[in-house]
Amino acid sequence: MAVRRVTEELQRLGLSGYEAKAYVALVSAGEAVNGYEVAKRSGVPRSTVYETLGKLVGRGAAFEVRAADGTGYVPLPPATLLERMRRDFDRTLGILQNEIPRLTAPPQVRLVHSLTERRMLLERAEDVAAAARSELYVLGWPEDVETLKPTVRRAEEHGVDVATVVFGVDDDPVGWHIEHRYSAPSAVEDNLGRRMLVVVADRDQAVIGGLTADRTWGLYTDDPAAVLLAHLYVRHDIAMHRVADRFAEHGFDEFWADDPALRRLREPVGEPVRAADGAPRSVGPETDTVGGLGDVGGVDDLGDAADPDGDDGRSRAG
Repeated sequence: MAVRRVTEELQRLGLSGYEAKAYVALVSAGEAVNGYEVAKRSGVPRSTVYETLGKLVGRGAAFEVRAADGTGYVPLPPATLLERMRRDFDRTLGILQNEIPRLTAPPQVRLVHSLTERRMLLERAEDVAAAARSELYVLGWPEDVETLKPTVRRAEEHGVDVATVVFGVDDDPVGWHIEHRYSAPSAVEDNLGRRMLVVVADRDQAVIGGLTADRTWGLYTDDPAAVLLAHLYVRHDIAMHRVADRFAEHGFDEFWADDPALRRLREPVGEPVRAADGAPRSVGPETDTVGGLGDVGGVDDLGDAADPDGDDGRSRAG
């Protein structure tokens, strides 16, 4: 298993299949070996093994060792090879990052595309987080946000203003962290029929999705209208938590629990569908926008929700 995985990853870094197999065979031999031995160890056909070894030598990934009994081959040490590949890729990426923008025409159409697997949804969410340059908003459940944390942390380390809203306990939060406390995560998930994930970068692009145990739906978009809605959704959720904190001693909990209008907004609406367990659940645009604090009211500027004494109530990770 380890040999196959290493071989596959070397191919991803630019070696051909035969070159990767031959290099792994040289590394595992621990001594100079001839082409026949490399073919036997690697599975590279004997008819092409010397051509393959010649290509490795040409790359600088292997060296010929001449002895009285013939020519053998030894590998460039793996650490040296990987560092060389890292430098080459960094140099190539640097050139492309500088040159491609000069060739890029302004977009004539805005992109919206569907995401139908959890892996696809999270990968695209990582892309959005990695693209952030000034601000990044992330809203979701702990098990989904956890996957994004390495990328989100790198964004914060590079000076991006990061805010995360997590439906549940997060023992290792990132950035300006808000734990969604009103409407318990289980109640929100039951109301919506799914976990939500929203990632918005620079008011420029967003991923919006829903996840269940056996189904994922979502979309990526750079359409300004859709991105604005996602951006405001997360900000309003943050703002309402600030309002709740500010007025906690003035009966906010009772107001939130008992107010008829708020209770109505929290009720499931829309056409019922069957979940994996057979239970009816409500879906639809109406349901997808209710169930939490972010679904009721909001402000355009989070500063409007700050305390008069200047304490903004932020929980900054780290």
